[in-house]
Amino acid sequence: MNMRQLAGKTCLVTGASRGLGRSIAKRFWDEGASLVLAVRNPSSVDPLVADLERTDGQSAATVRLDLQDLESARSLIDRTVAMGLERIDVVVNNAAVQGPIGKSWVASPLAWNDAIVANLVAPAMICRAAVSLMARQGRGTIINLSGGGATGPRQNFSAYATAKAGLVRFSETLAEEAKSLGVAVNCVSPGPMPTEMLAEVQRAGVDAAGEREVAIARKTLAGGDKTFAAAVDLCLFLASSRGRGVTGKLISALWDNWQAFPDHVAELDASDVYTLRRITGRERGMPWSDK
Repeated sequence: MNMRQLAGKTCLVTGASRGLGRSIAKRFWDEGASLVLAVRNPSSVDPLVADLERTDGQSAATVRLDLQDLESARSLIDRTVAMGLERIDVVVNNAAVQGPIGKSWVASPLAWNDAIVANLVAPAMICRAAVSLMARQGRGTIINLSGGGATGPRQNFSAYATAKAGLVRFSETLAEEAKSLGVAVNCVSPGPMPTEMLAEVQRAGVDAAGEREVAIARKTLAGGDKTFAAAVDLCLFLASSRGRGVTGKLISALWDNWQAFPDHVAELDASDVYTLRRITGRERGMPWSDK
C-alpha cells in the first residue's frame, strides 16, 4: 500500500495561486494533506481548488492575505483557526514580491520599504503566530522560501536581497527559540524558476537589472515548469516525517544532498553547516587578518 506522506496534516501555503506556491499546494494535496491557501485574491485559486481530486478526510479552504498589510499577516493564523480547523501542521511562507529593480540609490524609498515589509516583516509575523499555535499542538513545521541575494550581494535587487537575508537569519533564530516546543523552522533556496517575478526581471531589461540577471531570467523562463520540481520535493521532505529533526537550516533544493539528512540529524544539529555565518581571513588563507 502506498502511504501518502502528508495524510492527516493541514498545510497552509501562502502565494498559492501560481508558480511555486501552486505547485507546492498541488503536491501536498496529492500526498494527502488538507490545504489552506492564503492569497491576496481568494478567487485566484478557484481553478486550483476545482482541479483537486478529493479523497476522504481532505479539505481545501482559502483565506485572504495581503503582505503589505501587517494586520492581515499578523491575524492570518487566527483567522484560519476561526474557520473551524483544529490544527495547522505546516506553514509554507512562499508569497513574495520583487520590489524595486535598479541601483539602491535610485529605487523609490517607498517601494524599497514595501518590499522589506512584504518579504521579511509579514512572513515573520505569520511565523510568530504559527509558533504559538504549534506550541499548543506540540509539533509543527515552518518552511520559509529564501531567494536570490540571501547569501551574497545581488546588485540591482537590494530590497529583495536584504529582506531575504533577514528572513534567513530570523528563521535560524526562531528555530533555536522554538526547538524545545517541537517546532521546526527551515528555509528553502529553490534556485531560478520560471515565475512572474523572473519575468519582471526580463521586462526590466539590462539597464536596470544587469546583464547577468536578464540572461538567467531568459534561460530559466525558456526551461518550463520542470524547474519547480526540486523545490517542491524539498518542501515535501521538510513537511513530512522524513524531515523530522532538521531545523534552523538554509537548504538548497538544487545543490544540497538533503535526501541524506535523515541519517545525519544529530550531526547536522551540532553543526553550523547550511547557516549564514561570517567568513574569517584565516579561513581564506589570510592569517594576517586575524589578531
